[in-house]
Amino acid sequence: MNPEITYDDFSKLDIRIGKVTAAELVPETDKLIKCTVDFGELGVRTIVSGIAPWKKPEELIGRLFPYIVNLAPRTLRGIESQGMLLAASDEEGVALISPERGIVPGSKLR
Repeated sequence: MNPEITYDDFSKLDIRIGKVTAAELVPETDKLIKCTVDFGELGVRTIVSGIAPWKKPEELIGRLFPYIVNLAPRTLRGIESQGMLLAASDEEGVALISPERGIVPGSKLR
């Protein structure tokens, strides 16, 4: 278990719903998928996630997922990732999280 944080620490995270508009495997990797994600008024971002062992790019297109959008960018295999996909994992792999209904891209999680 990670150390306990304060509400102020948690409130620093900007978690938004994004819609995947394009997705592709990152060449010469077994784990990375590069997604183009629409965040409505926040714009479009590139986000790289290590989910390829469990998900195919075509399964992601058109779907809504939560992302941390105020994480400092990180370069993975020469691609700047401008956020982080939130997903659950266990011994069987990754489970993606989606809103229960259609919601506008860019909507903030509260």
